[in-house]
Amino acid sequence: MLSPWRCALIADVHANLPALEAVLADIQGRSVDATYHLGDLVGYAPWPNEVVARLAEAGIPGVAGNYDSTVATDAEHCGCRAESPAQEALAHESYGWTLAQANAETKRRLRALPFRIDLRPGGGHRSGPTLRLFHGAPTLNTLYWDESRSDDFARKMAAKLGAIEGDALVFGHTHVPWKREVDGIVLVNAGSVGRPKDGDPRASWAIASWDGGRIDVRHVRTEYDVERAAAGILASELPHEFAEDLRRGKTMLEEAT
Repeated sequence: MLSPWRCALIADVHANLPALEAVLADIQGRSVDATYHLGDLVGYAPWPNEVVARLAEAGIPGVAGNYDSTVATDAEHCGCRAESPAQEALAHESYGWTLAQANAETKRRLRALPFRIDLRPGGGHRSGPTLRLFHGAPTLNTLYWDESRSDDFARKMAAKLGAIEGDALVFGHTHVPWKREVDGIVLVNAGSVGRPKDGDPRASWAIASWDGGRIDVRHVRTEYDVERAAAGILASELPHEFAEDLRRGKTMLEEAT
């Protein structure tokens, strides 16, 4: 009989070191076997180098988010979706600041991140469920897969992976946690550790568990020192609106709508 297996999954830290530190401390008390990140380690907060170094120091592997791959390659745009000209301007300002602040080692580590990771809790030598990790969608890390997407969209994405009944697909990118099952495949957006957008300022992440049957995934919320993160933003040259976004757990535009 194989022992139960538990894995922590953290997405969209976005350079928020206080949030990351709180989540890592929370994970330590939960007896997990492994921790993986789902990308977007940088952007929007003032600790891009510290966050990337902290995860490397902890030996936490993960996948490339759109912000990671664009910063790593000095791309013209972060691949972020803006819902207004004002939001686009703030996003562009954040991206430019992050590009300038990310050091060579940070960019090297970001560029080395794989696009996707597949995990077989029961071992690759036997049939069994696969935990499939990526940032946005199986095709692009810039593609937004939110809860409004149809079951047919989910089937198309699952087919791109070769996913079958019993598998679990876990991703991030939208900063809003949700969970659904389509044709026996579990679909989970882990939410965001460092920049939640669901109206709850607590860090959002997930735990995947396997006891020899199906993979189960559940969300976890962790409180952190939001004011420390906000103060870091206000002391930097990042847009000060981002500090209030952390306090609200939602961007100012989203709250207004």
